[in-house]
Amino acid sequence: MGRVIGIDLGTTNSCVAVMDGKEAKVIENVEGARTTPSVVAFTDNEKLVGMSAKRQAVTNPENTLYAVKRLIGRKFDGAAVKKDIDSLPYKIIKSENGDAWV
Repeated sequence: MGRVIGIDLGTTNSCVAVMDGKEAKVIENVEGARTTPSVVAFTDNEKLVGMSAKRQAVTNPENTLYAVKRLIGRKFDGAAVKKDIDSLPYKIIKSENGDAWV
């Protein structure tokens, strides 16, 4: 049997593991951590993921995306999304089909 990759996409942190035979091995990120913050950021010059994105969130809040998982499958006009729009610094828009998009 070949290797299987499992991804735990969490609202706060994410983790990747490889199943090799009967043993699962968590893959460490470039910083040596077994979990990576579920954060993505965009600057004029680069795209950042994980801890590097989280570190710069204070100086670049509008372009730092986190807690996005909670929006998956939600409608823009729903109560939960309306609450998020008021509390999150990044822009959430209404798609043509009414979904909440970042």
